[in-house]
Amino acid sequence: MSENSRPSGVPEYGPHQVNPEWPPPPAHAPAAPAHRRQRGPAKLLVAVAIVAAAVGGTTAYGVQELTGGTSAGVTASSAAGTDVVPASLKGTVAGVAKAVSPSIVEIKAASSSGSATGSGVIVTEDGEVVTNNHVVAGASQIQVRTHDGKSYSARVVGTDSSKDLALIKLEDASGLKAATLGDSDGVRVGDQVVAIGSPEGLTGTVTSGIVSALDRDVTVSTDESQGQQQQRGGGWPFEFGGQEFNGDTGGSTTTYKAIQTDASLNPGNSGGALIDMNGDIIGINSAMYAPSGAESSTAGSVGLGFAIPVNTLKADLPDLRAGAGG
Repeated sequence: MSENSRPSGVPEYGPHQVNPEWPPPPAHAPAAPAHRRQRGPAKLLVAVAIVAAAVGGTTAYGVQELTGGTSAGVTASSAAGTDVVPASLKGTVAGVAKAVSPSIVEIKAASSSGSATGSGVIVTEDGEVVTNNHVVAGASQIQVRTHDGKSYSARVVGTDSSKDLALIKLEDASGLKAATLGDSDGVRVGDQVVAIGSPEGLTGTVTSGIVSALDRDVTVSTDESQGQQQQRGGGWPFEFGGQEFNGDTGGSTTTYKAIQTDASLNPGNSGGALIDMNGDIIGINSAMYAPSGAESSTAGSVGLGFAIPVNTLKADLPDLRAGAGG
């Protein structure tokens, strides 16, 4: 190429040199993609991120570990609360207890027929608490004590006796730690679980075990007065396997599919949380088995407890918030 045919400002190159700027690519040549050359680790992380988006949950936590931080795409709803338990305590009972205990409360409900003690799970920062219907059924006064020792008066917002669920609201509450509701459809027999509640008034008691069975038919009373039987020893009556436990369930009952656990449950655990090792609530503890013929005052856990699946609660929450009753 002669000097006259070379555009001004374009340097001359020898026969073995490559000019990166000249001549320009043909007009029909496809544009080179931005950042076409990526290093191996970057490609790996992109691939892992795609898998995490499809799988969610534990895989999303793995992306955080690989990148050394929190993935921008990981949220409480999509990651099933994988950031609930501190990373240093992940997968431990101590870690679950530390993370979730502030979201569990003790409930004392009084009525004309007596009083009942149970537990509840905080679901909003301004004081919405889920518990069992039989804990607050017929209550004229409800007192709630939080993990830090503060006491609140509460009112019933909505109840669903057919599922043994109730929603109460603490008065003048703010800044509370709401629990993360998980996915009970993913629970498997043999999964390790933690139960937190207030058995016998011992606030914040933590026990652990496994899921020992799924879809157990548990029958409880829908009669408001039956819920107050806890005053006479702390038991809550229910039917399982054709037998009645902790007293007479009465003539008005309802049956639901429950998660069975061998985590120790005792009177007062009712309405508290059954939690997976990520710190997600997977069930609301509702009933415990006691040996036939045992007095309710002496009945204790024998490793057969039952919890309402959390997906049942999540489906019911809109109605409870709307003030459903019955």
